[in-house]
Amino acid sequence: MDTILIGIAGGTGSGKTTLANNLVNYFGRDEVSILRHDNYYKRHDELTYEERTRLNYDHPDAFDTELLCDHIRQLKAGKPVEMPVYDYTIHNRSDRTTLVLPNPVIILEGIMIFAEPALVDLMDFRIFVDTDADERILRRILRDVKQRGRSLDSVIDQYLNTVKPMHEQFVEPSKRRANIIIPEGGRNEAAMQVIVDFIRHRLRSKSG
Repeated sequence: MDTILIGIAGGTGSGKTTLANNLVNYFGRDEVSILRHDNYYKRHDELTYEERTRLNYDHPDAFDTELLCDHIRQLKAGKPVEMPVYDYTIHNRSDRTTLVLPNPVIILEGIMIFAEPALVDLMDFRIFVDTDADERILRRILRDVKQRGRSLDSVIDQYLNTVKPMHEQFVEPSKRRANIIIPEGGRNEAAMQVIVDFIRHRLRSKSG
């Protein structure tokens, strides 16, 4: 099956998810499927809740890259996959999965995806969303407190201890692997149009 894999990376709160969702809404769920890197955090049933809270979730080693690569290859071969579902309230994978179909366009969205050469090698096009750090931390605080049930103190502590240093060590340098760098994610209408035109062109060339 001719499948286009588009990677969308960027720092926490940069607007990656908004951009990915906008592309799904534009082309429709019959054309575009999404893989969320966050859902591929390694499972840690062997650890207690308190031990899991102390793990560094902002390092490439936190992810099950082998499983994700396998799922991408299956999708490119025209086979559906069961994407894990991560539960932020327990800092572990849940027992649920989400069916992802092998559509013509697969979007892989996540902070660390360009820091993993094995993932980069599978991508056909790479987009890095670049947003000011102050705006990103504010978005993260609002998301984690309102949607994920975290305390303000825990969000700030995690940001200072792991998110910020790991961003500087892994995420920011991975920007050089992008084919295109855009500011403000899904809010950048001009960049959105460029990406839409690119996808249209690739879909036409593959169908022709």
